[in-house]
Amino acid sequence: MATKAQIASAARVLFAAQGYVGTTIAAIAQAADIPAQTIYSAYGGKAAILQAIAWGVAGTLDVDRAHEEALAQPDPRAGLRLAARIQRRQFEQMYDVIAIYQEAARTDPEIARDTQTIAGNRERAFRHHLQAIAAQLAPGVSVDDAVAIYLTLVLPEVYRTLVIERGWTPDRYEDWLTDALTTQLLP
Repeated sequence: MATKAQIASAARVLFAAQGYVGTTIAAIAQAADIPAQTIYSAYGGKAAILQAIAWGVAGTLDVDRAHEEALAQPDPRAGLRLAARIQRRQFEQMYDVIAIYQEAARTDPEIARDTQTIAGNRERAFRHHLQAIAAQLAPGVSVDDAVAIYLTLVLPEVYRTLVIERGWTPDRYEDWLTDALTTQLLP
C-alpha cells in the first residue's frame, strides 16, 4: 500500500510538471525510487495511476454527502451556497488532477471514457439538486436551462481564470460562484 501511495505521489507531481503525455513510467519509477516493473505490477500503466490519484483525492472530499447536505437545505440559496463550497473545495484540492485529466483525455481512450463518466455523474448530481428546487427557479428558467448554467459556471477553466490566472482567493471564487448561481437561477 505504501508503494502505491509513493508511486501515485511521484506521478502526480510529474504529471503536473511535465504533463500526462510527457511523463513516462520510467520517470515515475525514478522519482518514486521504485522499479518500473513494480509500477506495472501495481497499476498496469499511467491511466490506472491517474485514476488512483483522482479517486484518492475525491474520496477525501466526500462529495456525495456534501451534495446531499446541499440538497437538504430548505432555503435554495443556502443549498446553492453549499454547492459553491463543494465546487471550491474540489478545485482547491484537485485542480491539478482535473487539468491532467483534461490533457490525458485527448490522447488516452481509457481516460477519455473515464472523463465522460465523471462528467455524466457530475451533471446527474447537479440535475438532482436543481430538480429538487425546480419550483423555486427563476421564471423562465427550466431545469435543463439551470443545468446548462450551472455546468458553465463550474467549468474548470472559469476557476483557472479567476483563481490561478487572476489571483482571486478561493474565498472570493466561492462568493462569486454563490452569487452567480443564485442570481442566474433564483428569482
